Amino acid sequence: MFRRTFWFSTGVAAGVWATTKVNRKLRQLTPESLAARAADKAVEAGHRLKEFALDVKAGMAQREEELNGALGLQSQDPHDRELPAPRRPEAPGPSRPYNRNEDH
Repeated sequence: MFRRTFWFSTGVAAGVWATTKVNRKLRQLTPESLAARAADKAVEAGHRLKEFALDVKAGMAQREEELNGALGLQSQDPHDRELPAPRRPEAPGPSRPYNRNEDH
């Protein structure tokens, strides 16, 4: 009698465990769950990309300082830099005013 009770209980426990596992896996494979996981991974990838870009920018600034020091150039603070003057000469104006109605 105890043998049958043991095996019956073992079967019930295995059935509950398997049902729970299957239901959990089915919930993970729903479209909403897949979309949420994809969105989380995209946000995580965006954060890693931003960190990489900041590391590259810091490395560029450090290397620029090293090169300026090696070449004996004056070190410039990136915030104090002024924009260069425009290089393009002014375009000559039309010899006569533009009339939009001539195009039609």
